[in-house]
Amino acid sequence: MREEYEISKLNPRVNPYAKSLKKQVTINLNSEVVDYFKNQSVSTGVPYQTLINLYLIDCVRHNKKIDISWK
Repeated sequence: MREEYEISKLNPRVNPYAKSLKKQVTINLNSEVVDYFKNQSVSTGVPYQTLINLYLIDCVRHNKKIDISWK
């Protein structure tokens, strides 16, 4: 292994998975929702943000519609 590399001479490639990477966003969630997913996280061992993402992916894939008449 070399001690030094000339970065300018490297041939950078485009990441073929770039479209499937996650996008960081800021979202305000009800504390009840966060607590629910954190409790699920404890029982499953999966981080709560990952669980929220998986649930939203499931909603997208199954074309779930939102019922906003829950008042």
